Amino acid sequence: MRKICIINQKGGVGKTTTSINLAAGLSRNDKKVLLMDMDAQGNVAASLHYESGKDMYDLLIENAQIEECIRPLGKNLDIIPSRETLTKADAILSKKENSQFLLSEKLKKLKGYDYVIVDSSPSLSILNQNALIYCDEAFIPVATDYLSYDALKKMIEAIMTINHVFDTNTEITKIIPTLYDMRNKICKEYLDKMRNEFYDIISEPIRVNSKLKEAPKYGKSIFAYDIKSRGAKDYTQLVKSVINDENKFNSAESTDSVELKSAKKTAGASAS
Repeated sequence: MRKICIINQKGGVGKTTTSINLAAGLSRNDKKVLLMDMDAQGNVAASLHYESGKDMYDLLIENAQIEECIRPLGKNLDIIPSRETLTKADAILSKKENSQFLLSEKLKKLKGYDYVIVDSSPSLSILNQNALIYCDEAFIPVATDYLSYDALKKMIEAIMTINHVFDTNTEITKIIPTLYDMRNKICKEYLDKMRNEFYDIISEPIRVNSKLKEAPKYGKSIFAYDIKSRGAKDYTQLVKSVINDENKFNSAESTDSVELKSAKKTAGASAS
């Protein structure tokens, strides 16, 4: 079971869009997927027009059983949503010792899924620390501009710090360029930068596409909304690359695992 956190401290880079469409795309490829929302804004449920019952707050704070919080969303796709009450969870957990491991404890018996996709808020809150510690992998969506590129470097350093402090080993296995406009010089410049520095873990870009913005209005993934759109084509390519990476994680050889060489190099360069 691959556990993937979609994370970036910077907002507006397409985390929820990526979480939803990656989960939907994987489920359409016969992968059993659980989509979890760790953001109090509840954008996953809002984007899918999902009316939640018990949710992430109930799981973490009210001691609800995991089975009570998981709801079917579609074929091969389940969800644990969130809503604004999750804001209280962050305040409550900040006062408790070792609360960064609560999500891992709550989900330790979870099974039956090929993928767990965790959408996160634009912060490094206790909730996001829980998400990173629980997950084995981190995917970082990053818009193709200067501020987003700067945030990417900071996010890499933050993940490495969390790994060091909590003795965990969450790996950055995918950097996903988003909001890419090939007509824009700055987009080309920063896509090239990311390709040069993170060539081994960067995906093809997700292009600017109005259909991606429209889909949440109708409560659909991009595949259900417009399968012929550029957005659907780009996320199909991302899904294929994620599935192709499965061989790396199924291999018994540790040398086949995705490394953080380029990420570490960047962090080291920024510190010098």
